Amino acid sequence: MSEPTRLSRVEFVALLAMLFATIAFSIDSMLPALPEIGRALSPDDMNQAQLVLTSFVFGMGIGTFFTGPLSDSFGRKKVIVIGAALYIAASVVALLTQGMEMLLIARVLQGLGAAAPRVVGLAIVRDLYSGRDMARIMSFAMMVFTLVPAVAPLLGAGVISLVGWRGIFGSFIIFSVFSVGWLMLRQPESLPVENRRPFKVGKIGSAIKEMFAHPTVRLSIATQTLCFATLFMSISLIQPIFDDVFDRAASFPFWFAVVALVSGTASLLNAAMVMRFGMRRMITVAVAMQVVAASAMSLAWMSFGLNGLPGDAMFYVFVIWITSVFFNAGLTLGNLNAITMEPMGHIAGTAASVSGGVATVISAAIAAPVGLTFNGTPLPLTIGVTIAMVAALFVMLWMQRLETRAAVAAQ
Repeated sequence: MSEPTRLSRVEFVALLAMLFATIAFSIDSMLPALPEIGRALSPDDMNQAQLVLTSFVFGMGIGTFFTGPLSDSFGRKKVIVIGAALYIAASVVALLTQGMEMLLIARVLQGLGAAAPRVVGLAIVRDLYSGRDMARIMSFAMMVFTLVPAVAPLLGAGVISLVGWRGIFGSFIIFSVFSVGWLMLRQPESLPVENRRPFKVGKIGSAIKEMFAHPTVRLSIATQTLCFATLFMSISLIQPIFDDVFDRAASFPFWFAVVALVSGTASLLNAAMVMRFGMRRMITVAVAMQVVAASAMSLAWMSFGLNGLPGDAMFYVFVIWITSVFFNAGLTLGNLNAITMEPMGHIAGTAASVSGGVATVISAAIAAPVGLTFNGTPLPLTIGVTIAMVAALFVMLWMQRLETRAAVAAQ
């Protein structure tokens, strides 16, 4: 059997990073548009504009369940192209719609389509590389990928200033046509026909049953869900807080770039420390620190409010705290994925889709109501993050207790 043809390493990394960036670009570039979308489509309830973000995440989570197994059956490129076609069609609907409900439906469909390049992109890496080569390729791709959240709001703000908020959906179409066109023209199919496996819904069902029967996997997915929820809460509410609370809508894209760039270093810190301290300790310490930070932020706002500290002190306190929330994701989500996958090597592809889908869908369902409770203060966000992190800390301690009992019983 011949080896699948490879692009040069540099071109492959660039293509992979662009495929991965579809999701970050689809979420973060929308942030500056939320006020205008609210005024245009939901003037009586501006908070509904935040659902533009969580509806996309919800669709992406559903798509994550199926795109991996589908690509195992029908080939990598075909599934990415079909996902891109759905993403582009939904972008056209979103660009033209005059109602909030149809916009949210279009965003769910966009999320379904966007799941394909993210999930199947990982499968292509696995097809072509292994071991340290795979880790190196992923490191380079993720390094490029972390820059997207930093620049996406700036790009979104630029598009809005030129052609209005609907133009952002036009930029999604251009982005997807370019990235998938690049894939079609340059990247050969990485999964030979003889290596494909039939698509069976029953396999997904049996994987779900097996995963949730395993205590460590079950608790790891629960923790991952709570950590994702804090991330999606923050993404949904960061722009309204900058705008309505601190009156810094104009400078928001620049501040978000700073937050994203600083948070991106969390992955480097985790890589340097996880071999010494272990995944479970890294997660537990990170979550515990966020419990303290989010509780302190909630108490600070309830005690001082916007005018209780001199100058812009409260704004800078908030920026430091929200950076810590995004930083926390870099210290936890990768480790939680690894813990989930450890006992699931025999169903790794399906397990990755199932765990990612479950965590994303449920976390979006948790984050959406928190966003809708926004009341002109950061408290819905700070309290929501505190509750989620307290629950995550409890789950991690419970996991370690069960694993200790199992180890003692095995002796």
